[in-house]
Amino acid sequence: MSDLNIANPSGAQAIADKASTSVDCAIRSTQRVTNDAFDGISEGVQTLRQQVAPALDRANDMAQRGVNSVRDSAQQMRDRAMRASDTTVSYIKDEPVKAMLIAAATGAGLMALLRLLARPSQRV
Repeated sequence: MSDLNIANPSGAQAIADKASTSVDCAIRSTQRVTNDAFDGISEGVQTLRQQVAPALDRANDMAQRGVNSVRDSAQQMRDRAMRASDTTVSYIKDEPVKAMLIAAATGAGLMALLRLLARPSQRV
């Protein structure tokens, strides 16, 4: 028979040694495969990060420009409203009678327009 006889203590030791060697090889092989997989994943994540980072930076820049533009436009509108208000107050102080006549004429014109729109349509 062969030297791998279980009844023979040296044969049992040889089987145990071979099994241990096989297990060690399997563990090392699994570790290599796992390390290779992690390296591949790491490289993929790094590549993705390199590709996505510029797009995120551009999106962030665009968002910041949009916020700044809205802020500037709002400030310009506030400034215009303040100038219009100041101009109106100055005009009323300088020409109170004319301002009252303009306001009355405007009110009468709006009332006439509302009556015209509120009148039921007459069909012939």
